Amino acid sequence: MKTIEEYMRLPYRMEILPDPVEGGYAVRFPELPGCMTCGDTLEEALRNVDDCRREWINAALEEGIEIPEPVSEEEYSGQFKLRIPKSLHKSLAEHSRAEGISMNQYCLYLLAKNDGMYGRK
Repeated sequence: MKTIEEYMRLPYRMEILPDPVEGGYAVRFPELPGCMTCGDTLEEALRNVDDCRREWINAALEEGIEIPEPVSEEEYSGQFKLRIPKSLHKSLAEHSRAEGISMNQYCLYLLAKNDGMYGRK
């Protein structure tokens, strides 16, 4: 059986979604049912993810619940290059700065939000 630290090092998929009812953002780990956190800002929600995942894993270990392994995505590097118009680059940079997060985190949020709208097949 793995330790909490071993599970924490595994690459679980994270989804970031705006909360249209309460405001702020929700973050969940689809491979860990019920593992979810939120924050008033995207930065706050992202700060909460490690504690959320750690507590979920700890509770599952204490209860003897099987903890699923992340789905293997070995054929994907997690990186791709994208050329965008300068005006879009400027807009993304300004919005990420307003949220107090990196442009990479902000773009990840936008991609995850849009991808989530189309559901999983």
